Amino acid sequence: MSEENRREEKAEQAEDIMREASENSQSQEAPDGFGTNPDGEAMGKPEEQDELPREEEQGQENPRESSKKGFFGKKKEKKDPKDAQIEELTDRLKRNMAEFDNFRKRTEKEKSAMFEIGAKDIIERILPVIDNFERGLNSMPEDAKGTPFAEGMEMIYKQLLKNLEEAGVKAIEAAGQPFDPNFHNAVMQVDSEEFESGVVAQELLKGYTYRDSVVRHSMVAVVS
Repeated sequence: MSEENRREEKAEQAEDIMREASENSQSQEAPDGFGTNPDGEAMGKPEEQDELPREEEQGQENPRESSKKGFFGKKKEKKDPKDAQIEELTDRLKRNMAEFDNFRKRTEKEKSAMFEIGAKDIIERILPVIDNFERGLNSMPEDAKGTPFAEGMEMIYKQLLKNLEEAGVKAIEAAGQPFDPNFHNAVMQVDSEEFESGVVAQELLKGYTYRDSVVRHSMVAVVS
């Protein structure tokens, strides 16, 4: 073999070796079935990457979706029209009963107030009659006392006071009591050795109360 043929054979062997090395470097695969991308980085199999979420979708349910189903999944059962009508009528009946009870209490209160106003008006008209009875009895001469006429007048006066007292009318105590503007109406001041200052010394006109409310204040003279 000539020297030139040897050189050609060595050159061909070198080209074969370089070609095999290049093919090996380009066709290397990552272990466990991983391939390489054009940059030479290992990549997983597309089939395995897709299988994992599919298994999760098939085997496990998303907790958010399950909670939504648990909250919204059950539909409200429709009520029977008869039951709805019964509830409506029951509610209406309760409202009417409550309104009637309030109306009853309000009317009773108004009647009581009107009755008290009417009673006070009648009492105020009767009080002057009582005042005249007292003036007549006090001005009666001594020789007329004890006569049937005087005893009859006194009996009528006592009967009138008794009926008023049974109805809730009471006379206000004045003489000898401390002055109280809630019950007494001071029309004059006097000097007195018997009573202290601020005490009612004389009752000029008797006052009366009806059910703890003043119908007429007592007209009094107070010690200065």
